[in-house]
Amino acid sequence: MAAEKATAPYGSWASPITAAAASVAGRTVEGLAVAGDGRLVWVEKRPDQGGASVLVREAAEPGGEAVDVTPEGFAVRTLAQEYGGGSGAFAVQGDTVVFSNYSDQRLYKQTIGGTSPLPVTPDYVGSTVRYADGVFDPHFGRYVTIMEDHRDKSSSPITTIAALNIHDRELSEPTVLVSGNDFYAFPRIDPSGKRMAWIEWSNPHMSWDKSQLWVGFFSEKGEVRKKICIAGGEPTLVESPTEPKWSSKGELFFITDRQSGFWNIYKWDKQNNAVIQLYALDAEFSKPMWVFGASSYAFIGKDDSSNKILCCYRQNGRSYVGVLDHDSGSLSTIDIPFSSVTNIVSGDGCFYIEGASASFPVSIAKVTLDEKKTVTADFSIVWSSSDDVTKYESYFSLPEFIEFPTVIPGQHAYAYFYAPHNPSFQGSSNEKPPLLVRIHGGPTDEARGILDLNVQYWTSRGWALVDVNYGGSSGYGRKYRERLLGQWGIVDVNDTCSCATFLVETGRVDGQRLCITGESAGGFTTLACLAFRQTFKAGCSLYGIADLSSLRAGSHKFEAYYTDNLVGNKQAYFERSPINFVDKFTCPLILFHGLKDTVVSPEQTTKIYKAIKEKGLPVALVEFEGEPHGFRMAENIKFTMEQEMVFFARLVGKFNVADDITPIKIENFD
Repeated sequence: MAAEKATAPYGSWASPITAAAASVAGRTVEGLAVAGDGRLVWVEKRPDQGGASVLVREAAEPGGEAVDVTPEGFAVRTLAQEYGGGSGAFAVQGDTVVFSNYSDQRLYKQTIGGTSPLPVTPDYVGSTVRYADGVFDPHFGRYVTIMEDHRDKSSSPITTIAALNIHDRELSEPTVLVSGNDFYAFPRIDPSGKRMAWIEWSNPHMSWDKSQLWVGFFSEKGEVRKKICIAGGEPTLVESPTEPKWSSKGELFFITDRQSGFWNIYKWDKQNNAVIQLYALDAEFSKPMWVFGASSYAFIGKDDSSNKILCCYRQNGRSYVGVLDHDSGSLSTIDIPFSSVTNIVSGDGCFYIEGASASFPVSIAKVTLDEKKTVTADFSIVWSSSDDVTKYESYFSLPEFIEFPTVIPGQHAYAYFYAPHNPSFQGSSNEKPPLLVRIHGGPTDEARGILDLNVQYWTSRGWALVDVNYGGSSGYGRKYRERLLGQWGIVDVNDTCSCATFLVETGRVDGQRLCITGESAGGFTTLACLAFRQTFKAGCSLYGIADLSSLRAGSHKFEAYYTDNLVGNKQAYFERSPINFVDKFTCPLILFHGLKDTVVSPEQTTKIYKAIKEKGLPVALVEFEGEPHGFRMAENIKFTMEQEMVFFARLVGKFNVADDITPIKIENFD
């Protein structure tokens, strides 16, 4: 018989899901590859080790311990395009791995389980040359990679596709294979060694807005001579091809959104120089390329004799894994316990899938298919971001996928709503819970409704929480994503406020206790909601954008024109920047920023902090030494969660938190 729940004010409930537990449960996997022995290797980011990024190899036996590959003193992380991406920071062939080292951005070569890493690129000093998304080229005995050269400080960095001789003892300068455009990604070499495919794009576009797929033919010396544009070259057709892959038969597959506005899988018909759509579905088989090295599909069978592709796609707020027969054009789904899948790689008689669900934390699963290649014969977890998370299962609030009306009649947006849940407590019948509205970054990103102890930290204490996928978020096709073009600071703000209002009007939350929080671009939306609307009673910005003009002036090359596309003209830059309208703020605000942030200047946060303080509103600022854009250290993540919680409780909640937290000083309040 279940114990009777105690009645206590929402927000005051005691919970074992502490900020400390949530901060160390934030391990993430960044990229997957299979070594020559058939075992998986991946990059693991560890907040409890200062945010270190370590290359790890799967245990030799099921249930065994995974083994660190890179030794202490090395971190596998590239800064190419600033955001890098773990899957673009390393490549494996046989028992050899080449990886980008964070501190100096040089490439190193290492034998897995053997020798210490050896540098294979010159030391240019100051991380001025960066590498990403590399692949081995066995035909010419080299390593082909994206190279981003920052040595000329008088101009933007130069991005090329370059080749490195990683076998000579003497370090040599990379040889440029492809150049002339602003950006490159996914250099992939066919099995015969005669051709290379790649993606390229140019400013002012982002790769998910407009890009091109090319194939280049190698000369006898390994130079790229003849080039053919496969997709994205038609002037009347706007598309964004991505993720090219060669089958062992030398067939080129890729993903693009040329017809329906959804990323679907295509194949290049070389004989007729045409592209063929393998299966039409209003679903996203890929995602915006914020970081290098995504892998949304893989071939079944080493010789591709089955003519089948294992793929993941996203539709109506959840992911599916399917087997696509590229001869018959049929697609069958596989039943797996993940509702979100981000990467798939092919192993020896199996597949590895990176995914999560409402009750599974981010994990890597090993999947074996039966002889028909249609249903799972075996599913086992290889790695989990939170090994002991199941002990909190009775406290988990499961997300409800909601569709809510926007300010435009007949138009809808989406979100994941988490109701307060705790097996030991309940709220009183005459009280509605406070709501925390959480805004994702990007802004072309997506909340996915998966198990996150950062969410459960709030809901298990009696808060309701909602993750908003406003117009402009990914996962719902190009048309939905393009709602934000020229409208950043309007559509996202309207949709965020509409979501909160919808939850109030449907009786789920207390309209007098609405709080909002967001990171980076989500921090901008948070600040804009507080400046231009009266919906929320308090807010929290984590390394958020207060001044769009300052962001534009300090943007790195990758995002140099991104803000222009989202905002527009000079007048819009002024009118949508919260820093210019501090007089319109009416509620308390807490701000957090890392002092090593190169994406959003810490001065932006300092500036709005001082302005809010001078206005006389309650405000607090926390700055972290050594933190970049996105906090990586567990102690700082923990401190941020606790202070945000107690800030809202003191100023909006009308309750005392159950945890023993010493609050920081709040200006104009304490």
